[in-house]
Amino acid sequence: MLYWLAKYLLIGPPLRLIWRPYLEGAENLPTDRPVILASNHLSFCDSFFLPLLVPRKVIFLGKAEYFVTPGLKGWFAKQFFAGVGVVPIDRSGADAAQDALDTGVRVLASGKILGIYPEGTRSPDGRLYRGKTGVARMALEAGVEVIPVAMIDTDTIQPTGRVLPKLRPRPGVRIGKPLDFSRYEGMAGDRFVERSMTDEIMYELMLLSGQEYVDLYAAKVKQTQGTVATFGSSRSGSVPARGAGSATTSTTGSKAEVLEVGERVPTERAG
Repeated sequence: MLYWLAKYLLIGPPLRLIWRPYLEGAENLPTDRPVILASNHLSFCDSFFLPLLVPRKVIFLGKAEYFVTPGLKGWFAKQFFAGVGVVPIDRSGADAAQDALDTGVRVLASGKILGIYPEGTRSPDGRLYRGKTGVARMALEAGVEVIPVAMIDTDTIQPTGRVLPKLRPRPGVRIGKPLDFSRYEGMAGDRFVERSMTDEIMYELMLLSGQEYVDLYAAKVKQTQGTVATFGSSRSGSVPARGAGSATTSTTGSKAEVLEVGERVPTERAG
């Protein structure tokens, strides 16, 4: 109930009135079956405009800390994140990665839409970064299609570090055609299949968004921000390599973002 109150009475109307967000490709959204919405991630406000413009409820996975902070501030945080469709995940245990994947599969099994940012974190510079394979694992285990979603200009109205969004330009959500991975049925856990699927998703996101693609993990770029210009120059601008790469599933997080579901970069392939 809180989700719909926020969408149609509390948060949604002011967002529509002030920023006039637009939606392209609405015909690609199914009305009666579970799917994964795999989106690029440019800004904190992505998690507002995407659920606002998608007619059905979109569920995200979020850090459990959002729901257990004590005091009045914690209560408001809990109500807010519950209201925008975030399901809490405890990341403190050794099985946090598997718990996140299992929760995502349960959301899909209940017939709902699951929203995922395959990059795992917001882009540090507006470019599109390598996807983590958690999205592929959940798609295979749940047997659902993946729909690529491009957020447009949200990083312009609210770049990282800016608290109050700018009033222009109009932000947009561009929905791509569903990606059917049924040809890989029964192959969940195959790291090469999951990498190939993830790269296909990122390729579609690159085409939808018009972003430059960088074959590095965004989280690693943030960790090495001082040297990434030299280290990444030879690889930036390439397209996702189909079927390449290997990794194990894991999760990471950041302060103001939904849970990052994906993979840990093996040391021999770091970067």
